[in-house]
Amino acid sequence: MILELADIRIAPGQQAAFEEAIVRGVETVISKSPGFEGYKVNRGMESPERYVLQIFWATLENHTVDFRGGPLFAQWRAIVGPFFAAPPVVEHFTLVGKSG
Repeated sequence: MILELADIRIAPGQQAAFEEAIVRGVETVISKSPGFEGYKVNRGMESPERYVLQIFWATLENHTVDFRGGPLFAQWRAIVGPFFAAPPVVEHFTLVGKSG
């Protein structure tokens, strides 16, 4: 499994609308992509305009080729892109260890 981690900054005062949009975008668009295995999204406590989106993929290519290279990516960006204060920083991780 691959973890995609996106560090997202949005415009001030848009938290409620963004939170609705990001959940809707993941659940109605990204979830249709091959290899999608789940997600988590968290809002910063000290920086309430900062979000961390974690998406779990079966393979790196499921994100970089299937999703990013296909038509679903444009649909996703149309939903969440208007909220971005800056382009998200996206990196990929592999699991090293976990609890229980």
